[in-house]
Amino acid sequence: MIDQLWLIPLGFVAGVLGSMIGLGGGIIVVPVLTFFGFPPTLATSNSLFAAFSNAVASTISYHRQKRIEYSLGLKLGLLTIPGTVLGAYISSDVTPELFKILFGFVLIASAVYIFLRKKLESKEKNIPKQMMVFAIGASFFAGIISAFFGIGGGIVFVPLMVVGMGMAMKKAAPTSQLILLFASFSGVAVHTALGHSDFLQAGLLASGSFAGGLVGARLSVDIRERYLQILVSVVIIAAAVKMFWDSFSGNFV
Repeated sequence: MIDQLWLIPLGFVAGVLGSMIGLGGGIIVVPVLTFFGFPPTLATSNSLFAAFSNAVASTISYHRQKRIEYSLGLKLGLLTIPGTVLGAYISSDVTPELFKILFGFVLIASAVYIFLRKKLESKEKNIPKQMMVFAIGASFFAGIISAFFGIGGGIVFVPLMVVGMGMAMKKAAPTSQLILLFASFSGVAVHTALGHSDFLQAGLLASGSFAGGLVGARLSVDIRERYLQILVSVVIIAAAVKMFWDSFSGNFV
């Protein structure tokens, strides 16, 4: 157990960043676990435990700050569940090479979102009915991404709520955490049923991620984001480049 205690600070750092940007901490946890030789299904499953713990802590904090749109969050959260079941089953057959290539693209998309986050903000407006229909399909897709990659579904939901629905960023990221609560829990349940989880590793990650979620939600109130955005984007892009490199060079550890 002692040689795995590094998973606690990993979960904490991922929890802080995941809570603040609304994407969940999987974009940090999964690349690190993969670099240390964890199989894709194990990395994904362990990351979802951390994502669930982070979502619980973040939701509690954001609830106290009254920044969650519960009506929308509950609807979108429930709609992710069928997708998470499919995503978890698909992940059972993915090869390390294909997983790294696909996750590399997810990381690049995440970095672009983080860097352009402020520019996405718009004035709040009424949600058109057509957008809600689109949101149903997007929720199912986000559920697949969540369980397949272990990252939650914030990379889909935050831009959807901000750009498509006109929600202010200060509410979109907190509402995304509520949605991730459903997506990560259902993903954890299916991965566990499939025997993908290591409960000791997952527990260590989850404990750090819970504390990180509390801290991240608090820091999100008044932190200056620009330097953080640049730093996180650079780190994520570097991780994506290494994943592509490992995949094409045949280096999976």
